[in-house]
Amino acid sequence: MTAAATARLNDVNLDAVVGLATRIQEEPDAGATTWRADVKWKGAFRSEATVREFGPVPSDEPEALGGDDRAANPVEQLLGALGNCLAVGYAANAAAAGIAINDLDIAVEGDLDLHTFLGLRDGNAGYEDIRVQVYLDADASQEQLDQLHAKVTRTSPVGHTLSRSVPLQIHLA
Repeated sequence: MTAAATARLNDVNLDAVVGLATRIQEEPDAGATTWRADVKWKGAFRSEATVREFGPVPSDEPEALGGDDRAANPVEQLLGALGNCLAVGYAANAAAAGIAINDLDIAVEGDLDLHTFLGLRDGNAGYEDIRVQVYLDADASQEQLDQLHAKVTRTSPVGHTLSRSVPLQIHLA
């Protein structure tokens, strides 16, 4: 087995992850990052988010909410972002622990009351709660899986963002 082959588990480039962690340990300021998405309205309830050099990610609303149902809506994308972030966490942390993942499925759902969004009453326009069910098949003991799960939930950037109050500033230019 080559060195390059041993540096990958769950198709994770462990050298890159370890290299980044080492750099941030040596240069703490390197850990403070800013991320960006640019969103362009496309008419009606359609818009597109562009991140870095990637093609636009479309957004729309279901027909029942007045959209054309051409893409996932923003609240669905938020659930997807949480699930995707957790998947990254499982892949990276399992690889670092030497655990091979055979299969990983993450079901994310949340309850949202549309009254506030539709202007029918004041209150919370966002999710009331979000539930995640992780289906993980891996070559590890239950104790190792429990430790992996605890680490993933403890270190998920999207999970942390959703589980606490985050200052939000929205300015009209």
